[in-house]
Amino acid sequence: MTFALAAGCAATAVSLTAGYVAIAILRSRNFGKAISAEGPQTHVVKAGTPTMGGLFFMATALLVSLAVIVPDDADILLPVAVGAVLTAIGVYDDLGTLVDRERREAHDRTGMILKLVGFTAIGTVAAYVLYDRIDAPRLLVPHYGSYDIGPVYLVIALGAIVATTSAVGVTDGLDMLAGGTSAVAFTAFGAIALMQDQDELAAFCFVMAGALLGFLWHNAYPARVFMGDSGSLPLGATLAVVALMTGWWLLLPLIGIVFVAEILADVIQIGYFRLTGGKRVFKMAPLHCHFEQLGYPEVQITVRFVVVGAIGALLGVALAALD
Repeated sequence: MTFALAAGCAATAVSLTAGYVAIAILRSRNFGKAISAEGPQTHVVKAGTPTMGGLFFMATALLVSLAVIVPDDADILLPVAVGAVLTAIGVYDDLGTLVDRERREAHDRTGMILKLVGFTAIGTVAAYVLYDRIDAPRLLVPHYGSYDIGPVYLVIALGAIVATTSAVGVTDGLDMLAGGTSAVAFTAFGAIALMQDQDELAAFCFVMAGALLGFLWHNAYPARVFMGDSGSLPLGATLAVVALMTGWWLLLPLIGIVFVAEILADVIQIGYFRLTGGKRVFKMAPLHCHFEQLGYPEVQITVRFVVVGAIGALLGVALAALD
């Protein structure tokens, strides 16, 4: 436990310090984010804020993990590799959202399809490694123990990785929202890993949470930097992989309850809009935008969403302790 917590503290210090350098570089290269005209009007003032903050906190988390965790447990290479690949995809996506770009190429329909194909390919490889190469529980059910669900696990693992990657990406829309809820979720799975004596996996979770805390120092409202898809995509993918490695993927929707609510609101809004020829369930999707349109301040929405996420995380850890 001491090692895991110390690794998390080290990641916090490195990420926080690296943030000052990274933000200066992003500003000097004019990597400011363009704000969509279709979003809440309160976001217009955010135009030009540096994006791709995911680069510095993911680089911190992955490098610290490679340096101090992987030498003791090669299995941690899986979430590290998944995080690295999704960070690269996120960077490509972020480059299409910068101010003064003529085309938002990463956000047209073809780009979205290509991203989904990429998520699926990465998820497929990760699911195979989890199934065939890593000795992890297939399915843990609170109080009822462990079950081997056979090849069905491959489908579930793929679905969990793709869905969580997309859900965290959708959640990234307010200062501190995706970072705060993700830090809570990684901390919860770190606690679960400690209960299972998976010290290295716990250390990885706390390193991710620590790197996020360093990022949140700079992302606090009003944000000096956005994480962008270079941060949200690897966060979602690695969170799903960690959940699968603990065997407690059944608790992922509870521990990540905010992500579930955000992506469901998006899916419901789009589906209802198409079925009814233009009618809407929410004033705007995803869910945090709906509350903004209702007049709630951004900081209040973020804090309350993080509180809901923390409650879900605590319940998830409690259920895992019933095993």
